[in-house]
Amino acid sequence: MTDAMLRRIIFAILFACIVSPAAVAYSSGEGLWLDHGGEGVVEVKFDVRKLTPTLTEARNAFRSRWTGDHWRLNVSLKGPKSLGRDGFEIRNRGEEIDLVAHHELGVLYGVYHLLRLGVSGQTIPDYLREVPAYDLRMLNHWDNLDGTVERGYAGSSLWKWEDLPDSVSPRYEAYARANASVGINGTVLNNVNASPRILSADYLGKVKKLADIFRPFGLKVYLSVNFASPMALDSLSTADPLDPAVQKWWQRKAREIYGLIPDFGGFLVKANSEGQPGPMDYGRSHAEGANMLAKALRPYGGIVMWRSFVYSPIDADRAKQAYMEFQPLDGKFDSNVIIQIKNGPIDFQPREPYSPLFGAMPHTQQMVEFQVTQEYLGHANHLAYLAPMWKEFFDYVPSTSIKAAAGVANIGDDPNWTGHPLAQANWYAFGRLAWNPQLTSDEILSEWIDQSLVSPCEGTAEVKNTLMGMMLKSRETVVDYMMPLGLHHIFAFGHHYGPEPWCDVPGARPDWLPKYYHRADSEGLGFDRSPSGSDAVSQYPEPLRSQLADIDTCPEEFLLWFHHVPWDHKMKSGRTMWDELCHAYERGVSQAVRQQRAWESARLDVDSVLFADVERRLMTQVRDAQWWKDACLLYFQQYSLKPFPADVTLPVHTLEELREVNLGITNFESPSASLLNTKR
Repeated sequence: MTDAMLRRIIFAILFACIVSPAAVAYSSGEGLWLDHGGEGVVEVKFDVRKLTPTLTEARNAFRSRWTGDHWRLNVSLKGPKSLGRDGFEIRNRGEEIDLVAHHELGVLYGVYHLLRLGVSGQTIPDYLREVPAYDLRMLNHWDNLDGTVERGYAGSSLWKWEDLPDSVSPRYEAYARANASVGINGTVLNNVNASPRILSADYLGKVKKLADIFRPFGLKVYLSVNFASPMALDSLSTADPLDPAVQKWWQRKAREIYGLIPDFGGFLVKANSEGQPGPMDYGRSHAEGANMLAKALRPYGGIVMWRSFVYSPIDADRAKQAYMEFQPLDGKFDSNVIIQIKNGPIDFQPREPYSPLFGAMPHTQQMVEFQVTQEYLGHANHLAYLAPMWKEFFDYVPSTSIKAAAGVANIGDDPNWTGHPLAQANWYAFGRLAWNPQLTSDEILSEWIDQSLVSPCEGTAEVKNTLMGMMLKSRETVVDYMMPLGLHHIFAFGHHYGPEPWCDVPGARPDWLPKYYHRADSEGLGFDRSPSGSDAVSQYPEPLRSQLADIDTCPEEFLLWFHHVPWDHKMKSGRTMWDELCHAYERGVSQAVRQQRAWESARLDVDSVLFADVERRLMTQVRDAQWWKDACLLYFQQYSLKPFPADVTLPVHTLEELREVNLGITNFESPSASLLNTKR
């Protein structure tokens, strides 16, 4: 090795330690996990006829961010067809790296994979091959055209519709780059509760502008559509999918869209759910509605993602209704229709069993819908790293049984993108798991911390391990202080922030109210979905069905989901169910305090602005955890009539005080800092 080579290697190592995410200005988190730079002296050689915008982005990204000890990247598009559009191969040849792909997008994803390895200080293997598990890895934005975001906790919408297409925010390109860096290749721009105006000529011109910006990053644009758009936009008398005039309207609209955006991805549809129009308004099936749209898109290669989130009153148990409505339609959907199914059968609860629709429609393409935004997990006030939740889903549902993955985005126009700075990890984790569901929660978090919080240099291992432990346990912490043992949907009405197990809103649907789900009485607690109850367990395959149906073999994390459990039921710990419930809430509060202490230990190792922001949110989370514990245990104690265990701390509030807390539907701030005098 020459002296010059040695100097280069030493410089690269020192640079990786000095120019680290923790050593540069935090800038409110604007740079996400890409807020690091390299020495800018590497050489990138392309074996291609022409540098496209995508290849130019790959070259610039590598030149500006590479921190490893290789000084030349050789890029070729002569890879095997088996790599598909997105896959790549990497060969380490000492001072040089060969990156081979079959398509330019594979080059882009390969470059970002190399950058990930370089920043985290990992050794580049002699050979590696990466092909994503799913061709479609997408974010669903629930953004409205007026700039609001449904279930958004990071400011207003990123999309400034009133300014487009003439004025373009630089954050649009930054957004596309961030998605490309973790393999996300699709984005639905607007809310599933869609305004028909998104399909007007004016708005399609705005959508085209975004599509043009996103294209070099491999990010396709999709739109949520309102099924009654022909009536709203062109005054048709019906939206019946079997009406020839309606069919022609959608065919013309598809032609208009693809004339503007040749690589438009397709439609996401919420139909006949929560008041949204759909084919059932005309006596038609979901399949007939989806197929009508699919036929309009098919000539252009577009797809229809049809959501299964429905709960019409066809059964007394809401958890069964989507299965009952969709499973009989297996095999009746066209080939360019994908049924988009929430991971659980209710609605993004902190813990749910998987939706039994997965695997129950073998002749129909299915995709999973996760929620990245923390609607039911403390909004932007609470820390909840969600990769462990999504990994639980894949423990039950083989990743090979679904065709795509969608995540409801947690992104807004806040400077740090996601409200809670550490919630950036969930955006990152969704992308990485959608690319490779076999990755572990630990592996993904380790990557993110290296790129976002502390540099992987000598002396940072201890603080990194502390932060890893804090974040890996954070989702389980939320479950413990909110709804342990399978409790679900006992949130405050409307906004889903805070506990309200006593909630009773006159005129509301029963399945919008907590009592429908917890069913507390003098006998016990929980929803009986065993064969002697609603028999929801029958929708699951054997042997899981029998395991869930038996109160003694049902996993305790789902016990109150599937059974109405007597207060004195003996748990695996030897405690009664009541005592176990109390200990779970106690554990959640204690772990929230431990998160505070863990973060405090990192005070000198992370950016001071970032530290203060997270410190404030963790304080709120501890107070909220106490609020949850006191509210739920005091309320359920009215039914159990049992004392608190001696080793569980007593409540610090009274039930009367807690019942008077009323946040209102639009106020997402925590009341816990002044809980005792909060009377709204």
